[in-house]
Amino acid sequence: MRSKITYRLIAFLVAAIFSLIFAMPSILQSEKGDKINLGLDLQGGLHMLLEVQSDEAITSKIKSIAASVNYAAKRDDLLMDGLKLDSDFFEFEILDPDEAPKFDALLHSAASGLEIAKTGEKYRVSLTPEEIASTKEYAIAQAVDTIRNRLDQFGLAEPTVAKQGESYILVELPGIKSSEEEQRAKDLIAKAAHLQLMALDEIRQDRALTMSEEEAKSYGDVIYPDAKNPEYKYLINEIPVLDGAMLVDARVAFDQNTNQPIINFTLNSQGAQIFGDFTGENVGRRLAIVLDGKVYSAPRINERIGGGSGQISGGFSVQEAHDVAIALRSGALLAPVSVSESRSIGPSLGQDSIDQSVKALTFAAIVILIFMVLYYGMAGVFADIALVVNILFLIAFMALFGATLTLPGMAGIVLTVGMAVDANVIINERIREVLKTGASISQSITKGYENAMSAIVDANITTLITSAALYAYGTGPVKGFAVTMSIGIIASMITAILGTHGMFEVVMGKMEKSKNTKFWLGYKVRKAQNAGI
Repeated sequence: MRSKITYRLIAFLVAAIFSLIFAMPSILQSEKGDKINLGLDLQGGLHMLLEVQSDEAITSKIKSIAASVNYAAKRDDLLMDGLKLDSDFFEFEILDPDEAPKFDALLHSAASGLEIAKTGEKYRVSLTPEEIASTKEYAIAQAVDTIRNRLDQFGLAEPTVAKQGESYILVELPGIKSSEEEQRAKDLIAKAAHLQLMALDEIRQDRALTMSEEEAKSYGDVIYPDAKNPEYKYLINEIPVLDGAMLVDARVAFDQNTNQPIINFTLNSQGAQIFGDFTGENVGRRLAIVLDGKVYSAPRINERIGGGSGQISGGFSVQEAHDVAIALRSGALLAPVSVSESRSIGPSLGQDSIDQSVKALTFAAIVILIFMVLYYGMAGVFADIALVVNILFLIAFMALFGATLTLPGMAGIVLTVGMAVDANVIINERIREVLKTGASISQSITKGYENAMSAIVDANITTLITSAALYAYGTGPVKGFAVTMSIGIIASMITAILGTHGMFEVVMGKMEKSKNTKFWLGYKVRKAQNAGI
C-alpha cells in the first residue's frame, strides 16, 4: 500500500498552524496579538460583596407611579389636590366627586399590584404585599444585570457579577491594580444613576437655605444640594416631571462655548411627550436636572422643548462624564447598593497559583508523553504530537475569543491533557485487537479506527453535555472549568481522530514493508498470528 497525504492530515496541519499562530502571544506574553485573560484568582483584582437596599425600590416605584398619575390627571383635565408622597404610599384628594370613576380607571391603568384605599374624596395608594415582594426581588435581579452591563461598558474583561443570598451581590473584577482604578470601579458600581427632571418651587426658593426638611415636605417639596457647590440648596417639587426610566441613550459631548464635557440624553416617546408638554406649559419657570439627589443644572425654560432630548452639565471631567453616561445608558438602579465587603487580591497569590498549575501541567504532560512512546512505539509518538497540538489549539481558541482563564480553568487544562490522549489509547488498543486476529497492518489500522469511533464519540458527547450543564448553572470559576473542558474535548476530536489517522496514512507504505509492528505499534505479532495473515 502506497503512502499518501489525505484530507485528514491536511485538516490536522491546518489546525496545527492555526494553533501555533494564535497560541504564541499567550505563551510568549508578547505585546501584539490576542492573549488569554487571567481571572481574579490568577492576576489579582477586586473582590466585593454588595448589599442591595431593596426597601428603597418601593419608595422609588411609588414616586414613579405618583408622577405618572399626576401627569395623566393634568392631561385629562382631572382635578386633584394635596398630592403627597411617603416612603411606601402616596395620597391625594379629588375635587370633583363625579370624576371618581375616571380616577379609578386612571389608577388601574397606571400600574398593576396597587392597593387603593378611599375615604370620601381622599385616595391613598400603596403596593400590595405580593407586589412589594416582587418589586424587591426584581430590584436585586435588575441590580445584577445593570452592574454587569456597566462593567462591560467600562471595559473590564469577564467580570463576575452574581446574586448571593437574599439581598447580596458578589462582584469580582480581575485586573484592577491601582487604587484609582479600584475607586473608579466602586463609584461606577454604586452609582444609582437616577435621573429626574423636576420643577423648582420658585415661590419659596429664596428660603431653601434656611428651610428644614420637615417644612419642605409640608409643601410637597424636597431640598437638594447643588452638584458643584453643595452649600447651595434648591427647593424642588417632590413629584418629578419624569425620571430616568424614560431615558434611552446618554452620550458624552463638549459644550461649544466652554469646551467642557457635558452629557446629552435622549428620552423615549412617552418621555418626549411629557417633557414637551411640561416645557410648553411652564415657559419662564426653571426645570432642575437632578442626578442621584444632586442638582446639576436648573435652566430657565424659554420655549417648548420638543424632540425628547436634553443635556447635563456639571463641571465633569472627561472620565466622570464618561462614567456617568455609562451609568445612565445601562439604567438606573431601582434600589441603591452599598459595599458590604471589599478585598484587593494581590497578584502574588495569582503567580503562586500559576506556578503550581504549570508544574502540574508540565509533570502530567511529560509522564503521559513518555508512557505513550514506551507503550505504543511510533503510534505513541503520533499521539504525543496530537496532544501538543491539542494543548496549543486550546490556548489559541481561548485567546482568540478573549476567554478568561481561572485556577479551575487551569485544572480543566490539566484534565484535558489526560482526556486528549485517552482517545488515542482506545484507538491503539482497537488496532492491536485487530492485529491479533491476523489482519494486515493497514487493515488493522482502518478497522481499529472504525471500532474505536463509537466509544470515543459517546464518551466525548456525554462529557460535553456535563460541561454545558456546568456552564449554564455554574458561577464564574465553574464556567471557566466548563469552557476549557469543552474546547479541549472538541480539539481532541480533531487531533486524535483526524490527526493521528492522517499520520498513519503517510507512513503506511513503510509500515507494511517493514512488518515491524513492535516499532510502529508497540506490539509484536506472534508467528502463529503471522501465519494466519
